[in-house]
Amino acid sequence: MTVAPTVRTLAVDLRAKAPVWRIPERVEREFAERAPAGWRVTVVSTDTVSDGDGGHAPSDEALAALAGAEIYFGFGITRPLFAAARHLKWVHSAAAGVTNVLFDEMRASDVILTNSAGIHAVPMAEYVVAALLHFWRGLDITIESQRSATWLRSEFMRADTPIREAGESTVLIVGTGGIGSAAAIRLEALGATCIGLRRRVSEPAPPGFKYVTSLDEIDALLPSCDAVVLAAPFTPATRGLMNARRLDRLPPHAVVVNVARGALLDEAALAERLSAGKLRGAALDVFQSEPLAPDSPLWPLRRALVTPHISAVTARRFWEREAALFHDNWRRYVSGAPLTNVVNKDAGY
Repeated sequence: MTVAPTVRTLAVDLRAKAPVWRIPERVEREFAERAPAGWRVTVVSTDTVSDGDGGHAPSDEALAALAGAEIYFGFGITRPLFAAARHLKWVHSAAAGVTNVLFDEMRASDVILTNSAGIHAVPMAEYVVAALLHFWRGLDITIESQRSATWLRSEFMRADTPIREAGESTVLIVGTGGIGSAAAIRLEALGATCIGLRRRVSEPAPPGFKYVTSLDEIDALLPSCDAVVLAAPFTPATRGLMNARRLDRLPPHAVVVNVARGALLDEAALAERLSAGKLRGAALDVFQSEPLAPDSPLWPLRRALVTPHISAVTARRFWEREAALFHDNWRRYVSGAPLTNVVNKDAGY
């Protein structure tokens, strides 16, 4: 039986190798400056990996820091780190996804797991809007014509012009959490009609949505949608959600956007339909395997906008939001109040 330490410890493991996600020194100092009485902060100085929500090998320094920590704040947590933590009660992840964090030992434990859902909502919602406008305004066509120095105005003058306005478009958004809701608010402001799909339909529809219904309604809704945005967590219920059969239910002018996880979408089936002109376009920021293989059929397709999992990137605002979330939760934790962003280990998000 281990004896709990008299001084309670927060272990901070956020010095990401990727500069955009690396914790700024001023934010790091705030942890010590704002620590509640009786708490100390151990900062892991070894670089860590911010990708993969916990799917990386931990440093020896991180393993040592976890030995006496009550709280761990990192980019997810690994099995070795979890095993090294003898007094751990709460893990907060700077990532939104928790797929790699929900290993068997974590699921079976009483350790509280919170994530950063909603922190990435603004940049990812702006990505969704930009991706849809890319196709709605025919920018994929103009980019291609510019590269070949071709004045391709006739492509836009056809009776079946590829151009459409947001105000004449219905967008089905799968997932009405922070990202989906932020996207709906912005698209509604442009005049689009947004319909949401989610697991719990008893709750009121968030702002931006005309209405919200259950995932079971997806097949009935797809034929009348001008775009589908995947912004839901990866769970057994969403795995393979947009399969070949459902892609075929979309009208040929529809656009598909995926900012969720690659496993929600059948990439091969999508590539076939884009190549055959059966869909207007697809903007993909996540893939079943990353990096996307050089021989993927998606790369050369004009109708595919391929981005390297960067929809959440923001230059300055991430750490403002992240630090505010953690400090509020730390205050709640010390006072015994309920935490925000608690992950339902059974639901997977």
